[in-house]
Amino acid sequence: MTAPDTIDGAVLLDEVEAFHRRFNVFPTEAAYVAVTLWDAHAHLLDAFDSTPRLAFLSPEPGSGKSRALEVVEALVPRSMAAVDASASALFRSVSGIDGGRPTILFDEIDTIFGPKAGENEQLRGFINAGHTRGRVMYRCVGDGSNQQVQGFPSYCAVAVAGLGSLPDTIMTRSVIVRMRRRARNEKVEQWRTRIHVREGNALRDRLAKWAETIQDQVTDAFPEMPEGVADRPADVWEPLLAIADAVGGPWPQRAREACLTMVKASRVNDKGSIGVRLLTDLRDHVLTGIDRLPTVAILDRLNALDDAPWADFNGKPLDSRRLSKMLSEYVTADGDPIGSRNIKTGGGGVLKGYYATDLHDAWQRYCPPPPESPLPPLPGTENTT
Repeated sequence: MTAPDTIDGAVLLDEVEAFHRRFNVFPTEAAYVAVTLWDAHAHLLDAFDSTPRLAFLSPEPGSGKSRALEVVEALVPRSMAAVDASASALFRSVSGIDGGRPTILFDEIDTIFGPKAGENEQLRGFINAGHTRGRVMYRCVGDGSNQQVQGFPSYCAVAVAGLGSLPDTIMTRSVIVRMRRRARNEKVEQWRTRIHVREGNALRDRLAKWAETIQDQVTDAFPEMPEGVADRPADVWEPLLAIADAVGGPWPQRAREACLTMVKASRVNDKGSIGVRLLTDLRDHVLTGIDRLPTVAILDRLNALDDAPWADFNGKPLDSRRLSKMLSEYVTADGDPIGSRNIKTGGGGVLKGYYATDLHDAWQRYCPPPPESPLPPLPGTENTT
């Protein structure tokens, strides 16, 4: 028989989700599931090898990002708003000098990593390193000749909100919620700090108490991933699915459906590095159904793509020299750098260009799945040198 003071985890997560729904309009049902599980995971960090970052992003102001972060703040342990905190302050906070590891919340993250904000490499390094348990950030402490190298723990939960995007190294470690302005028929309850922070804190305290009861259950748990979720996305979702499995009820199924939805969305939105974007555009828009093409024709097709950076690539259209340099970073199936080769023209001339067979291995290794079906084996092509 269940003890009277036992907390039903599924019911508690239902209440946390309902609390979000009062004040937040998320773009998908999957987002409510993911954010609720993220709130819970912040109370169980020591059970996991990694902690996903939570990112509320939007292209325009007034999309509810800051409100979403405020609601999260009321639900997580030892919340620390870090809008203008220095890297040094964060190192010391996570080290527990000020009373325990915080959950760090960055609003207006675009002011830290946006195009006008500089690189902020120390903060970027801190957020990246803190994704994995046991990682430390090394800094020199002390004055003058008495300086010593000291390692500062960095493992902590981090949630951010901002305009635009984030550095790729942070995006791939994050659950991304792409916020939108509310439609006229989408209503939320007005957030009253003096009232609703107390309500959120009451849920937070129950989450903390419940987390103690399932700590052993989720420690070293390795939940089954939905088909197709592996590598970094699996690292991101593993803690959330472990919690859903421990909770039971409809949460394991809802969590895996949310995982598939959000991982798929991240792949659609993720163009990868600029090199992967080039490879993907060559596969999907330039060399489609063609086994070779002269460089001049490749550049014409790339620069004509509307939703692509090539026509204005660092201030001018992509040219043959930069195309060659970018592709030479990748190799053929034989291990040779991808380079241009001679292509015979119909009039008996020869032009420099690229062969699909040389790109095929890189396409398979680096590019996301093709829009429709896997790439068929390409026939051999003529190599005239």
